[in-house]
Amino acid sequence: MFLTASNLYRSFRLGAQKIEVLRGISLEVDRGECVFLCGASGAGKTTLLYTLAGLERPESGTVFLDGQQLYKGGETAQARIRNERTGFVFQGYFLLPELTALENAMLPGMIGKRPDPTAAQAALERVGLGDRLRHLPAELSGGEQQRVAIARALMNKPGIIFADEPTGNLDSKTGGAIMDLLFEIVREEKTTLVVVTHDPALSTRGDRRLEIRDGVLGV
Repeated sequence: MFLTASNLYRSFRLGAQKIEVLRGISLEVDRGECVFLCGASGAGKTTLLYTLAGLERPESGTVFLDGQQLYKGGETAQARIRNERTGFVFQGYFLLPELTALENAMLPGMIGKRPDPTAAQAALERVGLGDRLRHLPAELSGGEQQRVAIARALMNKPGIIFADEPTGNLDSKTGGAIMDLLFEIVREEKTTLVVVTHDPALSTRGDRRLEIRDGVLGV
């Protein structure tokens, strides 16, 4: 299996109350598979996604990505795996406002000390923004900003892309176009895709749909 999680637990404190968010979740994802994580608001979808992506350490349990254990080393080792092996598309885009589309797309390479403007331009052209390279985020529509975010996620040729409600801030037409683009790219590149969504119609477009309820995973 390309991505394997075993017995993940995660909780949060709300005042004196302890809220169990992940309660022993285990799952496996094949290389090249498209999996949707669904569930009600507050069910733990994003917490699980962040844990699988190496962004949020579980209280207990393990995550292996292509044979590498994500949380075995320190923060530096985790950051290196995230930068070199994964891409992430956020609901809120998370573009740096002072950087152009080209510079935002280059960020993963800059973090890895391998800036590659030619590759960044090619990635932006791939998502249909070849004529918007020098534009700042404020000069782009929501759909265009999310296309920049997809280009950024592709920069280091990751084996897996994690997407957290990638259409959540977009109207249905723009969101549909963004998902069409994302599906097209990951299938061409044979990239694994794990998506969090609250949209039941969207979740039917993947290879598999998993639902989180009360901190437990079902189908």
